[in-house]
Amino acid sequence: AKSCSMSSEVSKAQSASPGGDTIFGKIIRKEIPAKIVYEDETVLAFHDVAPQAPTHVLLIPKQPLAMMQDATEADAPMLGHLMVTAAKVAQQLGLENGYRLVVNNGREGAQSVFHLHVHLLGGRQMRWPPG
Repeated sequence: AKSCSMSSEVSKAQSASPGGDTIFGKIIRKEIPAKIVYEDETVLAFHDVAPQAPTHVLLIPKQPLAMMQDATEADAPMLGHLMVTAAKVAQQLGLENGYRLVVNNGREGAQSVFHLHVHLLGGRQMRWPPG
């Protein structure tokens, strides 16, 4: 039976707050290890340490943006590149049967790290609605 308790990510999101360095900043600077699957001058993609699907990769912009709601028109090229890169990484990882891209924003969106990131989930049938 499923418990009614919050997932660990949702729990973490309740106490997370924007500002300061994040674990993603440390990964970008190679201060802590990550299983990197793609990197260019703008984006870094690496396997999630707590995967929610057989394939679960996080794509992050190297230039920090805390959350989607902070995005401006000036961020449009980076955001577009993030999406195109997600499709490229999905193809590279053999997700030809489909995948899901997720961006969590804020506490109620279950954002647990305040550095914008796109979850690329695949390798299994996704359900709808997502949650």
